[in-house]
Parts: sequence; C-alpha cells; structure tokens
Amino acid sequence: MPKEKSAAKLLQEKLCKEPRHAGLILTDDKLSESFAYSESYKKFLDLAKTERESVNVTVEAAKKHGFVEYTEGLKLIPGMKIYRTNRGKSVIFAVIGKADISRGANIIAAHIDVPRVDLKQHPLYEEKEIAYFKTHYYGGIKKYQWTAIPLSLHGVIVKADGEKIEVKIGEEETEPCFVFSDLLPHLSGEQNKRTLNEGIKGEELNLIIGSMPFRDDDVSQKTKLNIANILFEKYGIIEQDFVSAELEIVPAFKARDVGFDRSLVGAYGHDDRVCAYTAFSGILETSNPEKTAICILTDKEETGSDGNTGLKSAYLRYFIADIADAFGVKYRFVLEHSRCLSADVNAAFDPTFPDVVEKGNASYVNYGLVMTKYTGSRGKAGTSDCSAEFVGFVRKLFEDNDIIYQTGELGKVDFGGGGTVAAYLANLGMDVLDIGVPVLSMHSPFELVAKTDVYETYKGFKAFYKS
Repeated sequence: MPKEKSAAKLLQEKLCKEPRHAGLILTDDKLSESFAYSESYKKFLDLAKTERESVNVTVEAAKKHGFVEYTEGLKLIPGMKIYRTNRGKSVIFAVIGKADISRGANIIAAHIDVPRVDLKQHPLYEEKEIAYFKTHYYGGIKKYQWTAIPLSLHGVIVKADGEKIEVKIGEEETEPCFVFSDLLPHLSGEQNKRTLNEGIKGEELNLIIGSMPFRDDDVSQKTKLNIANILFEKYGIIEQDFVSAELEIVPAFKARDVGFDRSLVGAYGHDDRVCAYTAFSGILETSNPEKTAICILTDKEETGSDGNTGLKSAYLRYFIADIADAFGVKYRFVLEHSRCLSADVNAAFDPTFPDVVEKGNASYVNYGLVMTKYTGSRGKAGTSDCSAEFVGFVRKLFEDNDIIYQTGELGKVDFGGGGTVAAYLANLGMDVLDIGVPVLSMHSPFELVAKTDVYETYKGFKAFYKS
C-alpha cells in the first residue's frame, strides 16, 4: 500500500506547488498528440525560412480553411474569416466574433523574421579566382556560428522592368549550397586572440559562390564573370539587379528530431516561428468565437520592429480601424478593450551555462509554455510590464483548460535581457502579456525546443482565441 502523506506534505503540496516536467503530467495519449503536432510544425519550418515564405505558406493554408482576403467595403458578419497581407512580409488573420466589436478583440502577435545574413546591394566580387557575395547580417547573431556550415539563398530580385524573380537555392541535396569559410586551427593563432564576439568580423562573412573561371583570356575577373553568366542564364538578371533585391542567407538544415527519445526539435528559426506556427494553427481551428480573434504575423522584430512591415508601423491600426468602421465603432474603443498575447520565445535554462540565469525565475524545456510578465533589459527598460490583473486572467484561463505553463525571465537582472513586440502593442492601449516557448541555443543556426512545450503553447493560444 502507498505510504500515507503527512500533514506537512499535504500542506506543502497545497501551498508550495512546484512546476513539473510535462512528461510526468501528460498521459500517454497527450504525449503522442504533442509529438504528432510537431511533425506538422517541422514541415512548416522547412517550407518557411524567410518572412516572405512564411506569409505565402500561411496564406495558402488559410485559404483552404475558408479565409478570404479582406478588401475595403467587404461586409463583415460573425464567423467570417478574413486576412490581409502587408507587402508580402507580414499578414493578419481574423475570425469575426459574435460579440459587439466595441468589446475588443483577442489578439495574438508573433514575428516571422529570423536572425540571418543578407546580401549587400553590390555583393558580387572576385578575389584570387574565388567568387563571393558580400553580406550584412540581420539581427543578433554570433557570427562565428555561421561559418563552415551549408547555407542556402532565398529571396526576390526585382529587375529594372519591374519583373520579380523568386530565388530559393541550396535547400535540396541535388542543389549547390554556399558557405562562409573559416581559418584552420593550425593557422588561427592571431584569430584566437580575438574576443569571441570578434572571432569572425562582419566583413569576414563573405559567401563563397564559385571558383571556376569563364574560359576566355580576353577578360579580367573571369570567375566573377562566370558566376554572373550563370545567374543570367538561370534567372535572367544582370549585376545591377542586385540593387533592387532582397536576398537572405539561411542555414540549409532541415528540422530534425533531437535525442534518443526524440523529445526535442532542432531547427533554424524557432525564434519566433514556433510561436508564429502555434498562433496560426490555433486560429485556423477557431470558429464562431465570442470575441473577434486576430492573429498577427509580423516582420522586423529582430531589428526593432521599425519599417512599414514592423509593428511600430500603422498597418495593424489600419486593419483594426477597417473592422471597427464596418460595425460603426470607433477603432480606439476596440484597441482599448482588446486583450493581447505577445507570442515570443524565452531563453530556456541550459545546465551547461547556468550562471546567466536566476534558476528560480528561469524557464525550462518540457515545463510548458512560458508566461513572461516583463521583458526589457536591466531595470525593465523597454518593457510594457503586464498588469497583475491580466496575468491573473491568463493564468486562470490556462488552469481552467489544463494547460501546462511556467513563468520566466530572460536572464539575470544585470546581464542584459531582450525585448518583444509587447511594448508596441501595449502603447495602443490594450492589455498585453508575453507567452511563448523556451528555447535552447537561441539565435543560433540550429535552435532547440521541446515538443511538449510547443504543443502546450498551441493549446494555450487556441484557448485564448475562444476566451
């Protein structure tokens, strides 16, 4: 017979509840569901490595679930599913609710841009008969992590006549890939004296794209010419067309299961496509909600949310205003009464590097989704710092729906920190709380998340849309 619990033990369980590993809480069926859900997530990661690809993939999926593109004057009725894209790099999905829109909407916002390396506007050059692309990194990366790994090239090129060429090369095994070279250990004595941050400098991220010359002795820079000719034959572009191009260098890795138990997913772009996918798949399964449900997949978060596709711009306000106008309501009433989850990841506790976090307030893999009350750096600089009332609302929502959750901060107080889109949404007057997935090796070319955490986040977002 099991040993009877003491009064102290029972009191401890009542008053001092500790987070637990999801593997000790979930039934076998629920564990199987979480693993199955990650299979579709992995497919999304492989298809959507850039913000443009993320928009294309989600819009196509949404159309199959009954979403229609919103145009001015479209009559909106409860249950209608609509979307609007913003320059092909951000998108908003909405399901019109039964309640008066003046009561606000339930909004989830994630970002679909990811740290990467971009091409400069004049990238093509040759040095000692090796052809290169010059680059400029985007977002916070550790530059040394990007050398000596297979890379692919994604994006668009707009020619002088307006024709847009889509580029995606390096993903398939039958295609060539590209690489940033690094020094061999035998000759890197001087390089080893650099700080880790300077181990590879920005101007040393030169992408190797070829080494065969054009076979004609009448010209100089034969290797550059050979590559230019290949690009002309394949895409019909000339060197000047790079001026009006957006080309991104991303890892050529596929999403993979990690560990003997296959409990983790390793991939490029978990930050923040893990939240984008869970938020999006949640709204796909939302029908006839009480309050209007809105999913925002935005661009430019990794560089500060500036620009006309970032959340500091007006595109979200315009969308809300159009919905409000359709029902004869001032859009500021919708914003003021809206509730929002800023869907972004947090740093998971890494036992190999324990000193950067305060363990009692860190997030852990396999402990469920993470509620982050405040972000910012050091003295909460740049945070919206969610109210206790809204945290309490979300907490009750998760507990009522048996969703496994935890709380977390992004590192020790004096160590730095980071931000999300929460502050820009809060500035519009709505209640906002950061919710996301804990990530190991964040901002690296191959990040790690736990399948159980991904699934609990999806469940949490779905419950929020319906609240």
